[in-house]
Amino acid sequence: MRCARLALAVIGLLLAGGSACAQTYDPSYPVCMQIYGQVGYFDCRYGSFEQCRYLAVGRSATCVMNPYFPLKKPTRPRRSSPPPRPGS
Repeated sequence: MRCARLALAVIGLLLAGGSACAQTYDPSYPVCMQIYGQVGYFDCRYGSFEQCRYLAVGRSATCVMNPYFPLKKPTRPRRSSPPPRPGS
């Protein structure tokens, strides 16, 4: 009886865990190579299209822009000094 409860608890814990999704694009690089085949995937580690195209020669692959690469780094808005008070 104790073994059955333990087995049921273990099965319940295994089923309760959700599936994990891998991130397709690495936001660190601007260009990705999309590789086609039985197991297609994106390889995002290229700094330019030329670099990606050079390594894609002879492969079933295409170079694409990484949609998650930030084109511009976010800047903080500048604070303007408040207007002077009257009578100061």
